[in-house]
Amino acid sequence: MNKTWYVYILANKKDWVLYVWVTSDLIRRIYEHKEWFIDWFTKKYCVKKLVYYEECSDIKDAIVREKQLKWGNRQKKIELIESINKNWNDLYEDIT
Repeated sequence: MNKTWYVYILANKKDWVLYVWVTSDLIRRIYEHKEWFIDWFTKKYCVKKLVYYEECSDIKDAIVREKQLKWGNRQKKIELIESINKNWNDLYEDIT
């Protein structure tokens, strides 16, 4: 059975802070961020709005993509987000 991996970007309420990570269970992981089960960077900066995600069929590809996004500049992240989510809506409702 093939597993799907997700690379995602979260933003805080004002869209100032962007957080990039990878997971195999997007719904569970975003729920954990929203409910503060993850007590680190995202809680400290109140980052819990899912603004972008993409699927990968291989963990290696997902990690490569995550690193590209993490180490890319902010403007490129903004352009990527706005290519699918112009208004920076929370996409969590779309996936649940």
